[in-house]
Parts: sequence; structure tokens; C-alpha cells
Amino acid sequence: MDLQDLADRLDDELGTADYADVDASANGLQVGPGEREVKHVAFAVDGVGETFEAASEAGADALVVHHGLSWGGFERVTGRTYDRIAALVEADLALYVSHLPLDGHQELGNAAGLARTLGLEEREPFGELGSQYIGQRGTLPEPRSLKEIVSRLNDELDTGGEPVRSLEFGPEELQRVAVVTGSGVDWLDEAEAGGADVLITGEGKGKVYHEARESGVSVVLAGHYATETFGVRSLADLVSDWGLETTYVDAPTGL
Repeated sequence: MDLQDLADRLDDELGTADYADVDASANGLQVGPGEREVKHVAFAVDGVGETFEAASEAGADALVVHHGLSWGGFERVTGRTYDRIAALVEADLALYVSHLPLDGHQELGNAAGLARTLGLEEREPFGELGSQYIGQRGTLPEPRSLKEIVSRLNDELDTGGEPVRSLEFGPEELQRVAVVTGSGVDWLDEAEAGGADVLITGEGKGKVYHEARESGVSVVLAGHYATETFGVRSLADLVSDWGLETTYVDAPTGL
């Protein structure tokens, strides 16, 4: 498959253009000539030296990541940015990026994958950002304690050996769940307004403790990396169905 065709098909599937006004990431093909044949695609959460090297060693022609290199463009290509771009060029490895589109996609996205892991029902978009959504909400089939939810996530997520953390300020039995992966505590107010018992995200901010306490909503912090492996894994399955060889590169951070 031609590289630009691959990028175009991913853009169409993910609705990349819909997020252009709300995402600082330069989503789509960030590094690559466009006109080149792609037979093998690697997938990883982060576009960094470690994943570039692993993708190259696997024989991939392109790497698809959630966190790319360009966040609002480059003023200078120096230092770490130069090193990373140079590594891609030297390895003849193209880079495709999907940030918020891959968070918000209601079937392939990170929040959708986490919601499925928890068995949420009646799922619908959550996490409003401009005209788009970057998360999901739904209900558990039956009420669960916060301890049970945390235990399930500890078992299912690649946390790099770090425990899932939680703030227990909601009801004893939880059923209405809001999910925004990565750094999603800024959507606590929306979770409260929507009647959620718990907000599940990746990482926290200092302010979230008192905001959660005052709102009566529990918060689960399951790790930025750990909550954002679902999207790239889903894309790997999709691209495999398109007839290309795929490799998933796991590089957990514990954060």
C-alpha cells in the first residue's frame, strides 16, 4: 500500500479533520515522503527514540503513534527534536500520528477500549472539547465498589508495575462511569454534571483532590500510558485487516 494512501485511509477512519481546530498535535502523516510502498506498520503509544528503534528493528516501513513530534509546529529543529527526526530519516521510517482523534473515536479510541474493558453498557460520547468529544461514559452492568474497579484495572492495564491510584469520594457502590484517558481530570465538572459516580483517567493534577472531594465523585488515576494503549492496538488490528503486516511496540512508562 502506498504510504499516502495509508495515511488517507487512517484519516478517514479517525475523522482527523474534525479535530483540526481543537488539537495542538499535527495529526496525520508527520514524517515521510508520501510516495513509498508500505508493507509493515508498527504501532506504539509514544513517538520517541525507544519506539523508533524497536519499529526499525522489526522491519517496519511506518510507525503509527498517539503522541507524535509536532505540537503546534517547530520553530527550530535542534536538540531532541533533531535527534528524533534524524532517527526516523536514517531508518527510512515514516511517522503517522493520531492524538485526540484516537482518544475520542467511539469504537477504535482509547476511551472506547477502556470502557469495553470495564464492560460498560449504554456507552455514549463524553469529554466535550469544542465541537468534539474525547471520551466515553456508560454504566456498569451492576454496581461495583471502587476497590473492585481499581482491582480490575490493575489486572488489565499495562501500568509498568505501578499501582492504579484512586480518590474515594463518590458513593460506596459505583455504576455510572465517565472515562477520559491520559490527562482528563479537567472533565471532572462534566462528570459531576452528568451524574457520574466515578471519573476514570490516566494522571492527575494537584487540584483534583479537593475538586473530587467537593463534587462527591470518585476519581481513578490508572496511568497516562496505560490508559492510552487501546487506540493504537485497535488501529493495528484494523491495518492488519487491510492486508499489511503489523507489530505492536510496548514501551510502558509507569506514568
